Amino acid sequence: MTIQWFPGHMAKARREVQEKLKLVDFVIELVDARAPGSSQNPMLHQILQNKPRMVVLMKKDLADPVITQQWLSYWNSANIPALAVDVQQRQDIQQVITAAKELGNEKLEKLKKKGVRPRASRAMIIGIPNVGKSTLINRLANKKIAKTGDRPGITTNQQWIKVKKDFELLDTPGILWPKFEEEIIGYRLASIGTIRDQILSLEDIAAFVVRYLQQNYPDILASRYQIPSKMTDMMEIFETIGKLRGCLESGGKVNIDKTAEVVIRDLRSARLGQVSLEIPSE
Repeated sequence: MTIQWFPGHMAKARREVQEKLKLVDFVIELVDARAPGSSQNPMLHQILQNKPRMVVLMKKDLADPVITQQWLSYWNSANIPALAVDVQQRQDIQQVITAAKELGNEKLEKLKKKGVRPRASRAMIIGIPNVGKSTLINRLANKKIAKTGDRPGITTNQQWIKVKKDFELLDTPGILWPKFEEEIIGYRLASIGTIRDQILSLEDIAAFVVRYLQQNYPDILASRYQIPSKMTDMMEIFETIGKLRGCLESGGKVNIDKTAEVVIRDLRSARLGQVSLEIPSE
C-alpha cells in the first residue's frame, strides 16, 4: 500500500526552501531519534544537493539510547556531523551551537580567502513536521520566537533568527514528501505523531506498535499491559489492554478505538519507556 498525501502549503514550502538555499552556508537537518531514517525527507535531499549539513536527532530522551548511538555512528562514519539532543538539556543545546559554528566556519574561511568581509554564518534548519524544530529554535535563541505545539504543521512560514553572535538561522515549515512508497515508513511516522492521525486508522497504527514491541521489546508489553509473548491474536491483545486500562463501553465491552489511542499515547509520551522504531541496517 502506498500512503499518499501532500497538502498545498507543503508544495509552496518546498519551493521556498529551494529558493532560499543559496542564502545559507549549511543546513541543520532535524530527524526524530525514534525513527531517524524514516523521518528524513528524501525530497529535501534532492534539493540540498552538495550543501554542507549536519544531522540532529531530536527527542533522544524518548528513544532507545543504544540504537541512537548506532545512528550517530552511521552518520559520522559517512562524514556527516550528527548528534542527539534533548532540548531540555542545556549541554545538548550548546553542542548544537558548537557543531554549527564548526560547520559554518569552513564556509567563512573560504569566503575570507576570497576577500569577502567577515559575517555571521547562515544556516537553514529543516525537518519534517512535529520533529521539534520550533522548540529547538527557541532554545538556541534563548527566547520564544517560533510557535510550538504537539501537532504537525505549526510553522507555516520562514523567518531569520539570530543565535547569539554565532550564526543566523533560517527557519522553514516542516515538509513531508508526496507519498510513502514503503508502508512501514508511514506507520513509523504515524506512530510517533509526525503525520496527522486521520491519515491512517488508529487501530492499524496501534497494531503496528504492538507487533513491533512483540518483536523488539516483549518485556514492555508484559510489564505495561500484561501481554504474554505467546498471545498473538490482535483482537485478544486489544481486549486485554482495553480491560486493563478501562477502555470499556456500557455492558463491559472493550472500545477498540480508545484502546488504540491508549497504546499510541503511551508510545509517544514514553510511558512504554525509551523505544526506537528502526535501526540503521533497515
